[in-house]
Amino acid sequence: MPVDVDRIQKSVRKIRKFVKKAPTQPTPEQVHDLRTNTRKLESALHALSLDSNGDEQRLLKSVKRIRRRAGKIRDMDVLTANVCSVKVNSGGDCEVQLLEHLGAQRHKYAKKLHSTVLKESAVLKRTLQREVAELDALMEDSKPEQAAAQAGARALELASQLTDPPRLNRSNLHPYRLKVKELRYVLQMAENNGQAEFVKDLDEVKDSIGEWHDWEELIAIAADVLDHGSGCRLQQELKRISESKYEHALALATKLRKTYLKAEQKKSRTADAGQQFSRPVLVATAALTSGTQKRAA
Repeated sequence: MPVDVDRIQKSVRKIRKFVKKAPTQPTPEQVHDLRTNTRKLESALHALSLDSNGDEQRLLKSVKRIRRRAGKIRDMDVLTANVCSVKVNSGGDCEVQLLEHLGAQRHKYAKKLHSTVLKESAVLKRTLQREVAELDALMEDSKPEQAAAQAGARALELASQLTDPPRLNRSNLHPYRLKVKELRYVLQMAENNGQAEFVKDLDEVKDSIGEWHDWEELIAIAADVLDHGSGCRLQQELKRISESKYEHALALATKLRKTYLKAEQKKSRTADAGQQFSRPVLVATAALTSGTQKRAA
């Protein structure tokens, strides 16, 4: 079985569990798990072409709404932790004011998530149960091979997108992260993803860009909330940290492209798609279809 369906079903179970509990003020851990598992489920359904009929489309819409609500809460949790980690001699007023604002925002976003979960619960409970049956059906007859081929093709498509844009900068680095994240999720669907080095590097790039973007968001919020002018030591420190995070994220993303992708080479329309990638990328994507190849041998 090249595609690890159990891993996908685990995400389904966790989403169902959260919907059933519908906590009014979820913990940071609950929010993180919900956001991660909704994203994994979305990527899996797209990769396996389980997103075409009406029920599946309704499921994806509901999951997307909940993921976005959870993302707002997650942002407040991360930004709160970031503020607490900053060490500046500002008398504490700036930090307290900013933390109070973030706390109030989190409470508001949590109420919205709770309301959305209750509103979408009927659709989610019904469609998630059907999705479990769909995933089980992938293990019958020749469907595992079909699923593996679809996932492998999707992985190669996503990998090819990592060569764009030609030059990474502040304006496109965060959108680039979304491509890295989705490819990582698809590759993790492989039952035997022993190609851990490439996936690990994708994860490192994803996290580093995310960290930089979080600090940028915090700078924007601080500028609105704090009325201390350019002399505010806290805002100065936030900008310094953000600049350092940006340089680190850009360096890792650039290294990833140089190591695994041949972005600098012009690709002819008739060239083999595999020529775009280094061997670790091909090994990683092949892990999704290796089970199929063994059966055919």
